[in-house]
Amino acid sequence: MSETTARTVALRDVPPDRRRGGELRVLLGPRTVGSTSGFLGVATLQPGERIAEHYHPYSEEFLYVARGAITVDLDDEPVPVGAGEGLFVPVNVRHRLRNTGDEPAEVVFHLGPLAPRPELGHVDTEVAAQRSPA
Repeated sequence: MSETTARTVALRDVPPDRRRGGELRVLLGPRTVGSTSGFLGVATLQPGERIAEHYHPYSEEFLYVARGAITVDLDDEPVPVGAGEGLFVPVNVRHRLRNTGDEPAEVVFHLGPLAPRPELGHVDTEVAAQRSPA
């Protein structure tokens, strides 16, 4: 039996991280539930928003578009992904997510395995665009 306890985490209870563009919320991860093999979250992108290009030196990333439409640039090659579709991003592949539709997009993401230390798991390759004040 696992040493961690099964638990649910509500999206509304996780504050958004806007440092890389869009709104990223990690629902299930080491900090929220004590996971040891990966983490799962939701990215929300308004029309025209993007998550800045980056790569993961230790983790594969799995994306599922729950609502809307996005384009994922994989090493500068655009790949359209619509609602109900998933995309696999291999280790070390540069990628950026862009909402190319006319409605908000919600993307479920999972990364695994975890990097040896959190600061090693994500490498930014461009600066995120800052959101304008409302």
